[in-house]
Amino acid sequence: MAMEYISLKYVKDERAVTAVEYAIIAVALSALILAVFGGSDSVLRGAIDSAMTNIKANMTSANTSQ
Repeated sequence: MAMEYISLKYVKDERAVTAVEYAIIAVALSALILAVFGGSDSVLRGAIDSAMTNIKANMTSANTSQ
């Protein structure tokens, strides 16, 4: 009886479905943006690479300062 209740509760919970839908939309938008702006010499790609390098450097320095 308890297992039946838990499984029924899990099936009716739609929060995970919504999260998956948002993830699919995010992936689709990312692919679209990459297709439109993503060349190997793209300004957008350079900006993203630069931002990721800065984030990595900041994370590394934050880890070593502790």
